[in-house]
Amino acid sequence: MNKRTRTQVGIVGAGPAGLVLSHLLHLQGIESVVVENCSRKHVEERVRAGVLEQNTADLLTQMGVGERMQQEGLVHYGIELRFNGRGHRIDFKELTGNGIVIYPQHKVLNDLNEARIAAGAEVLFEVQDVSVHDLTTSTPLIRFRKDGIDHELGCDFIAGCDGFHGICRPSIPSGALTVYERDYPFGWLGVLAEAPPASHELIYTLHERGFALLSMRSPTISRLYLQCKPDEDIGQWSDEQIWSELRVRTAAENWGLPEGRILQKGVTGMRSFVVESMQHGRLFLAGDSAHIVPPTGAKGLNLAVADVQVLARGLVEFYKNRHKAELDRYSETCLRRVWKVQRFSWWMTSMLHRFPDENPFDYRRQLAELDYVTSSQAAAKSLAENYVGLPMD
Repeated sequence: MNKRTRTQVGIVGAGPAGLVLSHLLHLQGIESVVVENCSRKHVEERVRAGVLEQNTADLLTQMGVGERMQQEGLVHYGIELRFNGRGHRIDFKELTGNGIVIYPQHKVLNDLNEARIAAGAEVLFEVQDVSVHDLTTSTPLIRFRKDGIDHELGCDFIAGCDGFHGICRPSIPSGALTVYERDYPFGWLGVLAEAPPASHELIYTLHERGFALLSMRSPTISRLYLQCKPDEDIGQWSDEQIWSELRVRTAAENWGLPEGRILQKGVTGMRSFVVESMQHGRLFLAGDSAHIVPPTGAKGLNLAVADVQVLARGLVEFYKNRHKAELDRYSETCLRRVWKVQRFSWWMTSMLHRFPDENPFDYRRQLAELDYVTSSQAAAKSLAENYVGLPMD
């Protein structure tokens, strides 16, 4: 027999989108239950990008979960674009007045989980057989199994924050969604290394042999990337080969790359993906369940947080004033930002990566674009505005 319970908002997925939404609703006195099929340990240990836009960092602070971020996060006010063996700094502070914060996603999730637990929230990890039902009614359901017991959770609304491979988007009837996608003919070979960062800011590099990115996780741990084939066999890359290729692609005069023990390495494919609409009945998709961006612009987590800010605003308006207009516009509002972020991420990716069907003209054009971006204040400001985060609608 099913165990039946009820809440106001059922949230599928305990990633950044789900946990931020749950806490935003809590701060407004709105109940939610989060269900997640992975363990809390697994969720908090997954290595993900750690670049927070100014909007995201400000929101975490306003939510009361930014204390550790403020202590440990690395505030950056620029990035370096390196090509032809020379570096060119884009000054975010001068161009926009804002910056970014380097703070690992697993710490963001740990901070959010601690806050939700302290508030007595229901965040249910390691659930099985999750499914969503009756989405076009006023009483949608989430069914799942937990510790051998079948549960049926009645909701007013369901937030599908369960990622690209989750169950929420496929639960929408065939034909109700339009899919837009692009797969890229390359991936990123990423390593986590026990080495001090090469610079106090991120370095994006275009080289004849391909793209490279020098980033960091802390003052003692570097996160480094190389463009590779999407199906690259990581087993064919020794640590020395990785360091050698990084040295070649990031070489510059009077500059050396700090090296150290490689702790992790893997290959990540790259794609752009958007579904329209991001809502169906009383199911609202947020984060990776609705869209994927290539990692070049560091937008995945930030876009997920922007989605649930819009969703939380609509839910608050519904519960406080019984108005649904904000909720009805959820997809339209989010997609305006989603497509702007897709445009920026595609632009950064196409400017900094070598495509397999390129000829020498294409490479010279890329170099000219980088020269323009780094010598024109208008072009640099456009990059900076998008990188630190566009204003919320």
